[in-house]
Amino acid sequence: MCCSGFLKIMMFVFNGGIFVAGAAILGVGVWVKVDSSSLLGILDSVDGAPSGLSELVYVSYLLIGVGAVLLIIGFLGCCGAVRESRCMLLTFFSIVLVIFLIEVAGAVVLLVFQDFAHNILSDLEDGVRKGIQGHYGESESLTSLWNATMEQFKCCGYRNYTDFDGSPFHDRGNVYPTMCCNVTTTQSVCNTDKAHSSMIGGCFDKLLQFIQDNAVIVAAVALGITFFEISAMVVSMVLYNKIGNKQ
Repeated sequence: MCCSGFLKIMMFVFNGGIFVAGAAILGVGVWVKVDSSSLLGILDSVDGAPSGLSELVYVSYLLIGVGAVLLIIGFLGCCGAVRESRCMLLTFFSIVLVIFLIEVAGAVVLLVFQDFAHNILSDLEDGVRKGIQGHYGESESLTSLWNATMEQFKCCGYRNYTDFDGSPFHDRGNVYPTMCCNVTTTQSVCNTDKAHSSMIGGCFDKLLQFIQDNAVIVAAVALGITFFEISAMVVSMVLYNKIGNKQ
C-alpha cells in the first residue's frame, strides 16, 4: 500500500513536469508563430526563394501540437494513477513513447536545420538585395515588412545600410531608413554619413541569431522533458503491473 502510494506520488510529480513542459513548448510555438511572421513574409517575397522556405512556418504548428499533446498526456497520467486504470496507464505509456521518439527525431532535425538555415539565408542575399533596391519605398507591403523587421530586431537591411543604395526610397532624397542610424545620432534624417558612423548590423545576422536562440530554447526544454518522460514511462509500467497483480 505504501509502495503504491509512493508510485502515485511519483506519477503526479513526473506528469506535473510533463504538463509544465508542454505548456512551455506550447508557449514557444505560439511565440515563434507570432514573432517570426514579418521575417518569413520578407523571405517569401524574395524572387527565387526556395519553395520549401515558406514551410518553415509549420515548425511553430509542430511545437504547438506537441505542447498540446503533452498537456493532455500529463493530465491522462495523473487520472490513470488516481483511478488505478490499467487502460489509461497503458494508453499513457504508448503516447509518451511515441512523443519521445518524435522528440529524438526532432532534435536531430533541429541540429541539421541550423546549418541548413545558414546556407539558405546566404543563398538568398542577391534576391533580397534586388528586392530592396527595386521596391523598398515603392511597394507598401515590402516596405512595411522591412520597417517592422528592422524595428523589432534593431537591424538595417540584409547585411547593412548599403543594401538600400539605388532603392526608390534612397533615390528620393539620398537617405536611409531611420532604423539604419542610432537614435542618438539621428537628428532629422539618416544620411550616408550618419548611417556609416552608426554601423547598425544587418538583419541576416539577427535572423540567424533568432533561429539559433529558438533552437537552443527548444532543445533545452526537450532535454528536460526526456527525463520526465522516461521516468513517467518506467513508473507507469511498474504501477500498471502492480495494479494487475492486485486484480
